[in-house]
Formats: sequence, structure tokens, C-alpha cells
Amino acid sequence: MARIALIGYRGSGKSTIARILAKELGYKLIELDRLIDERSGASIPEIVSKFGWERFRELETELLKEALNQEDVVLDLGGGIVEKEGNRELISRHCFVVWLKASPEVLIARIKESSHRPSLTGKSFIEEVPEVLARREPLYSSIAELVVDTEKNSPEQAVKEIIRALAKNQPD
Repeated sequence: MARIALIGYRGSGKSTIARILAKELGYKLIELDRLIDERSGASIPEIVSKFGWERFRELETELLKEALNQEDVVLDLGGGIVEKEGNRELISRHCFVVWLKASPEVLIARIKESSHRPSLTGKSFIEEVPEVLARREPLYSSIAELVVDTEKNSPEQAVKEIIRALAKNQPD
């Protein structure tokens, strides 16, 4: 398939795995959060503090639609993109969808190492991760064609698993 979408909570390994996967396949990498920063001229925390999460989600949807016009791409999608039903429909209709999954404890540890994102709920991320993850996991699951455990697999192992699944998914 020409479009591969990586979904999952922040800290699940999407950016790292997307870079390796795009390189392995010779595909273009589209990091949606970075694209939002570039196009809006503001960082995600700035957008959220000035305009709120709803405006950020609108920008995210606009740029998702644009990205889906391209072929041979790996899409590194923001963790909350699945919150909007329309986004889930677009992603599942146009992409091979891979959910990168890890436990709340592992996600918290990874987020602690490099957190430059605003809180989604106003709570500490130790309280926030399990709460938001409980809401999002059914959404990730509803569109995922492949689930990869990034807690047990290295990024390189995850990429191999995705490539194997893609090969099985190709029409004969």
C-alpha cells in the first residue's frame, strides 16, 4: 500500500519508527505535528494556549487531508488524531494503519524523558496518560490493521514487523 499511517499515544515510538520505516521503504515521511508547526508558524503549545485544542484539531484535519493526497508516504500522526470520527474514517479508508502500543507505565517514562507537549487535561502526565489512553485505545483499535508492541520490540524490530505485514497485505 502506498500510505502507511502510524497511530498511538505520544511516547509510543511513532516518530522514531516512522523515520526508519520511511527510509527502509524509500517512502516520503510526513510528520503531521511538525507540518502543523511549519504551516502555522507556531508550536503546538503556542497554538493550544492561544486558540485551544479545537483549533489545533482543525489544523490537524486540514493537513491530514492534504497528506492523504500523496502516494508512497509514511504518516507519523499525532496521538489524538483519532479523537475525531472523520479523521478515523479518512485514515482507515486511505492507509494501512499501524497502532504502536505500549503500557501507560512505559509511556509515562518515555514522556518524562522528553516532554515538550502541553497537557491534554490540565493534569500531570502521570494522571493524564492512563485516563486519556483508556479513552483512545478503543479508537486506535477500531482502525488498526496491525498492532505493534513497542515495549517489547526495538524500533528496528517494529519496522521489520510492519514490513512483513505490508508484504502479506499486498495483492498478488
